[in-house]
Amino acid sequence: MSVVSHDPRTGLPAESAEETTTAEVLNIVQRAAGAAPVLAATSPHDLREWLRAIADGLEAHQDELARLADTETALGLDRLTGEVNRAANQLRFYGDVAVEGSHLGVTIDPRTDTTPELVRVNRPVGPVAVFGASNFPFAFSVLGNDTGAALAAGCPVVVKAHPAHVGLSLRQAEIAHQALLAAGAPTGTFDVVVGHQAGINLVQAPGITAVAFTGSQSGGLALWRLANERETVIPVYAEMGTVNPVVVTRDGSRDMGSVAAGFVGSFTLGSGQFCTKPGIMLAPRGTHAAQEVAAALRASSPTPVMLTRAIADSVETGLREMEDAGAVVVDHVAASGEGWSAPAAVLRADVSALRPGSRLLEECFGAVALVCEYDGDDELREALCALQSSLAASLITGGEDDAQAPALMELLSRKVGRVAVNEWPTGVAFAWAQQHGGPWPSTSVASATSVGAAGLARFLRPVAFQSAHDAWLPTPAQAANPWRVPRRIGGRLVLGTDS
Repeated sequence: MSVVSHDPRTGLPAESAEETTTAEVLNIVQRAAGAAPVLAATSPHDLREWLRAIADGLEAHQDELARLADTETALGLDRLTGEVNRAANQLRFYGDVAVEGSHLGVTIDPRTDTTPELVRVNRPVGPVAVFGASNFPFAFSVLGNDTGAALAAGCPVVVKAHPAHVGLSLRQAEIAHQALLAAGAPTGTFDVVVGHQAGINLVQAPGITAVAFTGSQSGGLALWRLANERETVIPVYAEMGTVNPVVVTRDGSRDMGSVAAGFVGSFTLGSGQFCTKPGIMLAPRGTHAAQEVAAALRASSPTPVMLTRAIADSVETGLREMEDAGAVVVDHVAASGEGWSAPAAVLRADVSALRPGSRLLEECFGAVALVCEYDGDDELREALCALQSSLAASLITGGEDDAQAPALMELLSRKVGRVAVNEWPTGVAFAWAQQHGGPWPSTSVASATSVGAAGLARFLRPVAFQSAHDAWLPTPAQAANPWRVPRRIGGRLVLGTDS
């Protein structure tokens, strides 16, 4: 049976691939399990070279990959060419994180008269199943953040190809295979499977030790259930997304026209198909926020083309459901009618309609946003508490003297993983301090991040060794510190360069 991708601009078939059989999935996972001990013993410097080799391969095929991706996603050559570069730089970044070494968490308590010697170190968990996103075919897909972080942590990776860009998925896998082979990585370090059932088989395969997923709540929860029904339960790190709020303070609303333009630019970016898309604005009453946003939407005249027919249909359905839940369409840019186009819209609702269980609190994955006006701090606080937890929030203020801002930033920090002040949440930088994750249901593990240096922690497990001979310890924990990683010895931090 074949998996077929389509050109979103026309709806016509684009690429196809045969589904991976159950036996093939099990063989792939078995090879990954065989490679796992080798990767766990591989130095961070070698892991970095493998990741750099893949990155170089992406860049060497940049134009080819961007054209193929555009055929299956309609995201545009400029956007996709830039995303190839981002994906390559992400891989190099995770290689640098591996070499820095603090993710290994080496901690040593020397023996005393009353306590034994204890050595604690984070160890790779083993083969990781990665399910990439449709909306970022490079940065969050086959060779995206999850794959880069898992390889940097010393774990083999098996990716389930996304059906919306199956041709691109397999071409990226070919490039990765060639790069890893040339760099000396063992067979089983990286592979890919195709098909819905293959994804189920992958999660259920005994050799898989963790799952990383970026996508819808329904997809993430389905994988979470599968992983928890296994004989040996494994963690699922699902980044699922919800409605990301924008809060405008009284001082921040003084130039509502500029705020509205920034809001529209953010929620229509990529046809509204970003997990960090702001979906609801809360602004002071009397600012005519909904009308300002509607004017900005008319001025921008977006023409959303969605990644799949199902996403396009869900936008239409979501608009109807939001109206049924009490929202009113303020302005609406109709779908072009070509391919998998969808409308863009701004709606308004009374803030009192933001009640637990309301459809207004659920994501509409597209260029659709809701605007509500609040009377005072108490009403705003009540509305924010009613929202689902989410990945990110924007706080638009009047500056450092804004009296509302400190309390709002504290409240938002309890609901989201990242608070952007006087900026929009759409972009996610891969960096040391990044947090791309939030409380349930935006992610399945609130403490985890799918972007940034801390992302390696998902694929590591701490082990303490008591009174063990030095030569028996994992390499980074040995007294000579051959990998030159930072360690904490007797409570004192010792940098790798000082060892």
